[in-house]
Amino acid sequence: MSIIASRLHAIRPSETKAMTARAVALRDQGIDVIALSQGEPDFDTPLSIQEAGIRAIRESRTRYTPVAGIKPLREAIQEKLNRDHGLTYHVDQITVGCGAKQVVFNALFASLDPGDEVVIPVPCWVSYPDIVALAGGRPVLVSCDESAGFKLKPDALEAAITPRTKWLLLNSPSNPTGAVYSARELAALAEILRLHPRVHVLADDIYEKLVYDVGFATMAQVSPDLFDRVLMVNGVSKSNAMTGWRIGYGAGPAPLIKAINTIQGQTTSHTSSISQYAAIEAIAGNQNYIARFVAEFRQRRDFVVARLNEAAGLRCRAPDGAFYAFVSCAGVIGKKAPNGQVIASDTDFSDYLLD
Repeated sequence: MSIIASRLHAIRPSETKAMTARAVALRDQGIDVIALSQGEPDFDTPLSIQEAGIRAIRESRTRYTPVAGIKPLREAIQEKLNRDHGLTYHVDQITVGCGAKQVVFNALFASLDPGDEVVIPVPCWVSYPDIVALAGGRPVLVSCDESAGFKLKPDALEAAITPRTKWLLLNSPSNPTGAVYSARELAALAEILRLHPRVHVLADDIYEKLVYDVGFATMAQVSPDLFDRVLMVNGVSKSNAMTGWRIGYGAGPAPLIKAINTIQGQTTSHTSSISQYAAIEAIAGNQNYIARFVAEFRQRRDFVVARLNEAAGLRCRAPDGAFYAFVSCAGVIGKKAPNGQVIASDTDFSDYLLD
């Protein structure tokens, strides 16, 4: 009898992490590798945030914290959501986790019964379907092709909803496409959601500050009548260059937040106390550095997209947000690489580039 639970058969290891591990292994062999697989800014955490973390250590803020996170951090998040989006949450409607990824996992684990469905527009972040499956749900993947701007359209949402649908999972700006939903596009999706009151919205807004030439909107702001059906997920990893600090947060209906805290209380208990105090500075302090980050990302985007579109067999749209170039390699599929390998898939092509 295997010691491994059968539920793990439904999921795969993260492809992003697997490719990153391969790059690390090559580096360990002394090979110079540029890893392009993992979504991580290369900027240092801003000095003011570093100092807030150091100060927390020196002030012995190194004890256990409440499961939901320290109250000053949740109050800073509360003020941020009001300041940026005009949304009012009670502090008990906010929870802090070990990155946005854990908040997503906890929310789905706390809310999905076996067979419940989660509508996920694809292309999507590789972990979404597997998290749904691990939580006992069924991911319903809705293809959103390039002609649609890689965005979910109302008729496609309507067609995907069944009596078992519990969540629509929206990531805007998107990993990996960089697609950004406008307020009008979200309002059109909200029209469909009003017809299906059982369906909730998990709005993964982790890249909200990283947009280029477009505005940012989120569902609870655009459609206030859906406020009690929306879980907003965000964090400081991407916009504040704090990936390793592991701070994400969620804001939503009080019963759901309470259930999320129950899950977290039996797993990680809470995230790092030091990181929580640093995150107060990240969320409530001076954020002028974000404009510098965005300007640098924009310059890189324009350069990378232009060069990719000059490469035979490759094609790339300029993303409106996040920091990914989602490259079509359709033009090289079926061709023979210089090493004699036939490129049969996008994975083959990525492996070829790494090798």
